[in-house]
Amino acid sequence: MFFTEGFLGTKAPFYLDLATVYFAILPFLLAFSIYFAKQKMYEKHLVSQAIILGATLFIIVIFEIGVRITGGFEEYSKASNISYDFMIVFLIIHILIAIAAVGGWLFLFISAYKDYVNHNFNGKKHKKIGKAIFIALTVSSIMGIFIYLFLFVF
Repeated sequence: MFFTEGFLGTKAPFYLDLATVYFAILPFLLAFSIYFAKQKMYEKHLVSQAIILGATLFIIVIFEIGVRITGGFEEYSKASNISYDFMIVFLIIHILIAIAAVGGWLFLFISAYKDYVNHNFNGKKHKKIGKAIFIALTVSSIMGIFIYLFLFVF
């Protein structure tokens, strides 16, 4: 199922269409969760962050398994009209931002939870780091969408 043709009308497999759609909506899911925090609904913010983080990690695992089984970027890039050298540089930048963003998100989630439980929560620090992570996740999501477009549309 995951390796059959996807649902977006390209030659991409299902798992790539799924990941692309998920990462296209991720910034909106995060914004919705952040709205809870701004409204001082901290428990809803925590629960929504846990669900979104868990779903994101699940999609990343599906993506990584799929890429390795299907031949990955090398195989998909053969059919693209975009310069291979450009796509490699773009992909490396995307991967670096994505690793930093997801790693930072995990760190922020775990440390904020620990601080909250220990009554040592620093809202200003959390908000500052959270903004940076939101931006990094949004940029990474947009770059991932562009990689999909480079490989299967352009």
